[in-house]
Amino acid sequence: MFDGLKDKLGKFTSDVEEDAEVEDAEDVEADVEEDAPESESEAEAAESDAESEADGSTTAGDATAESAEEPEQSESQSDADADDDANDGRGIGERAKLFATGKAVIDEDDLQDHLDELELALLQSDVEMGVAEEILDGVEANLVGETRRRLQSTGNLVRDALREALYDVISVGQFDFDERVAEADKPLVIIFTGINGVGKTTTIAKLSEYLEARDFSTVMANGDTYRAGANEQLREHADNLGRKLITHEQGSDPAAVIYDAVEYANANDVDVVLGDTAGRLHTSDDLMAQLEKIDRVIDPDMTVFVDEAVAGQDAVKRAREFNDAASIDGAILTKADADSQGGAAISIAHVTGKPILFLGTGQGYDDLTRFDPEDVVDRLLTEE
Repeated sequence: MFDGLKDKLGKFTSDVEEDAEVEDAEDVEADVEEDAPESESEAEAAESDAESEADGSTTAGDATAESAEEPEQSESQSDADADDDANDGRGIGERAKLFATGKAVIDEDDLQDHLDELELALLQSDVEMGVAEEILDGVEANLVGETRRRLQSTGNLVRDALREALYDVISVGQFDFDERVAEADKPLVIIFTGINGVGKTTTIAKLSEYLEARDFSTVMANGDTYRAGANEQLREHADNLGRKLITHEQGSDPAAVIYDAVEYANANDVDVVLGDTAGRLHTSDDLMAQLEKIDRVIDPDMTVFVDEAVAGQDAVKRAREFNDAASIDGAILTKADADSQGGAAISIAHVTGKPILFLGTGQGYDDLTRFDPEDVVDRLLTEE
């Protein structure tokens, strides 16, 4: 999962490390070259002074002239040091101390080309533009001007900077789903929405299995009264899992179906109602009106947006549009096991301000995994 993006992030890390190591070696060589002529000059001057003293040829006037020149040279050297301080942000003395302790500084100019390459890599992995920029800003803020162990832990620092920047954008709005279910008044009502064909109905069956495994009883409700065959599709899942399904005839009021499911749950002490709705675009006025009616009549505890991880930028765009139209509480991404890029998983929480709750990772009813931002970031950045 996310192998394509993992490779791109790994390349960024190794490239920054390699360049930093080369620059360190060049800095050392430059320091040696700068010091060598100065040492040679000092040696020659000392030798000349010794010869002059032996010959007794140094006059008081010469000594006075040399004494007068020394303050100017000292002042000139101070100016040069000040220029170095201004240009580097650190004085020669401080940089020398850092080098002596095996440390160096990552400069903004050194990093910029790599940040440009990282931006392109993120966009190619279907990360939304604004999210990519947020990641780049985070990486730059975490790296520029920071000292790091020269040659030894550069890669660790770069990975840490990436880790923090990625976590910040994908952990938006996260909450403990199991805890919320446990603490909610029963029955808890969850409504599922999204476009057709993304695995919404199968996701409902998977979440029913997930909840039942944690001792929360469930009832399914088919509020998709618009599509022919919708009852049969959800019925097959309910029969396979041994769950109760509430349905009405095709063309019935979706709000009435889900209302009946809530009544059934109240009468039978069922913990969670899982309500399917018709697949729709946010521009489908009549279907969006159905959602608004469900909100008014049922007042669901959660509205969950479902889409395919492999849809990439399209999934991100739809998540934003559905959230604007119906105010979702979270998202579930299906087919995450087939998503080599990971752009949707990284972007959706940031653009909607609502968390990704689960990833669908296979065809089985058990193939539903809690979305853990730390686990996802670790998977993207851990070396194999």
